[in-house]
Amino acid sequence: MGANGSGKSTLVSVLAGFRSPTSGSATRDPGIAVALVPQHTADSARLPLTVSDLVAMGRWRERGAFRPLRRSDRAIVAEAIDAVGLSGYATRPLGALSGGQRQRAFLAQALAQQADLLLLDEPTSGLDDVSRRAAASALRVATGRGAAVVVVTHDLGELGDVDEVVTLAEGRIVPAATASDTRGRRGANVSSVEG
Repeated sequence: MGANGSGKSTLVSVLAGFRSPTSGSATRDPGIAVALVPQHTADSARLPLTVSDLVAMGRWRERGAFRPLRRSDRAIVAEAIDAVGLSGYATRPLGALSGGQRQRAFLAQALAQQADLLLLDEPTSGLDDVSRRAAASALRVATGRGAAVVVVTHDLGELGDVDEVVTLAEGRIVPAATASDTRGRRGANVSSVEG
């Protein structure tokens, strides 16, 4: 958590391996698979893909881009689409979806990767209640299978229970503003990064 410009998206980019830290270091054990869901953009509507096509790309790390999906891969893709509440939209082009539905499709793609670490940069920003609930449910699916989940958010209430809250200001971890910020957040369905 943190105000705009506090370094949340930069931290997620460093954790994903897309950026190097300007000071200090970021390491993870070899073999840890990472999936990233960036902040949504209007550009995703122009991708010439269906929901199933996009989510199936989440299996590329395992299968490669040019090998056909196995039956087990197709089952994983279908489960990921169902987890975000888009089963009825699987054959629709991304351009025919609302912004919230497209964001949920990208979340399904990340779920289909079955990564050890799932990084989400404001995945529910600007989404309606249905999409927020679907995203929170999808995160419970990921943590239920043992993935660690790091979520950048302005509103903890939309995520449900979390293990830990990290607050950033000017690129540094700072103490949470008040104890009430995390009250009721025990019980660990979603995990945050540790400082």
